[in-house]
Amino acid sequence: MDIPRQAVYFLTSRSLKLATAESCTAGYIASLISSVPGSGSCLDVGFVAYSPTGKSGFLGVREETMKRYGLTSEEVAREMSEGALNQEACCADVAVSNTGVADAAPGDGPPPGTQCFAWSYKVRGGEIVTFSETKAFDGERNEVRRAAALYALSRIEHHFNRLPRHRAKRNGGEHD
Repeated sequence: MDIPRQAVYFLTSRSLKLATAESCTAGYIASLISSVPGSGSCLDVGFVAYSPTGKSGFLGVREETMKRYGLTSEEVAREMSEGALNQEACCADVAVSNTGVADAAPGDGPPPGTQCFAWSYKVRGGEIVTFSETKAFDGERNEVRRAAALYALSRIEHHFNRLPRHRAKRNGGEHD
């Protein structure tokens, strides 16, 4: 199964543009998409915001959110993907974000391989609907990063297909 090719096909068949907001994967998601011929029709922009200042300064992640939930959290991932879509020059309809730990985190951090994701979709009227997940991957640092990037791409269509049935609304976004 060629996940990047499937994601490009899905996005282009619906005339959707993608933005990525990446921390742990550090551009891997955008790189996988751009490796597919014809991806220029669906990839708008990719942000790599590895540090807390990058997350807040470029994607609008609130410092309060990072302090309260930690950098590896669905809450931070949600603000990253929504922040990408809210950038003035961003033309994307869909954003995917990732934040996590690929190997042992210092102190009492999350277990190695913990990855948090968010998928945000602009719907009619400019509203943004966001889904998020946390998943753990096994392997060495770069194996975790690759698995996380592929997983992020593999879930774009899944969450898109959940949009019509989505009802619960909270905090300006939507939750599973």
